[in-house]
Amino acid sequence: MTQALQDLLDLLDLEQIEENIFRGQSRSAVVPRVFGGQVAAQALVAAGRTVPADRLAHSLHAYFLRMGDPGAPIVYNVERIRDGRSFTTRRVVAVQHGRPIFSLSASFQTYEEGLDHQASMPSAPDPATLPTSSDRLRGYEHLDPRVVEHFLAAREAIDLRYVDEPPYGRYGAPREPHSQVWFRTNGKLADDPLLHVVLATYVSDMTLLDSVLLAHGRGGWAVGDVVGASLDHAMWFHRPFRADEWLLYDQESPSASGGRGLGQARIYTQDGSLAVSVIQEGVVRVPR
Repeated sequence: MTQALQDLLDLLDLEQIEENIFRGQSRSAVVPRVFGGQVAAQALVAAGRTVPADRLAHSLHAYFLRMGDPGAPIVYNVERIRDGRSFTTRRVVAVQHGRPIFSLSASFQTYEEGLDHQASMPSAPDPATLPTSSDRLRGYEHLDPRVVEHFLAAREAIDLRYVDEPPYGRYGAPREPHSQVWFRTNGKLADDPLLHVVLATYVSDMTLLDSVLLAHGRGGWAVGDVVGASLDHAMWFHRPFRADEWLLYDQESPSASGGRGLGQARIYTQDGSLAVSVIQEGVVRVPR
């Protein structure tokens, strides 16, 4: 396991300060606020710590309420909404400086047999044939070197490989609002199902709105032609997967309007199993 991955796992490992209250640390993201994927992942950890181990996360629905301060810890208050025979529901509110910055509802279920079908996995090149983030980013002469280093530091724990050029790599003309990335952690993880779901939640916020930018030929914050932030985020966990094995994140944007853009995606295992569905809306504004 790389040191960067161990640091990320430490970041996501919350301190329990009361029965339903947890505290997490923060760190700066590629923008001067707490990375949304970090808050979502930590909130899911807090919820999962109050649920029996045999109940697996099957969905989450979250709202980003305020920007997080990377210089201060975050307190997660868990409300035990329901403990049924098959399903368990938790609500989590993340608080900084006395104000809520994020809220999450998560549902957990005991394993059971049932009807089974899925959408087919789209075609994508083998991840081993694609350039690494380091190779790709260091090849962009138009990017500020400080931006490149911020990107690389933020993704050091994750091996994330774009199938095509990311928005900040080639922009100026609209492209199809569709993006694919392969990702996995840079090191092996323990066999804890919640941990793999939490890591996928963390990564899911990194690239989902890329397809919105592609539709309008925008490069994103890295080149300064849009400003934005996540508004809400939803995930459904369909089948078992490991975040330390290659996962294909197939993303598209069906709509943008009113200063907001919508991204929707599916995450597949390398053998074609549909593991996760994701939807996110974010603020996407053109600077005046």
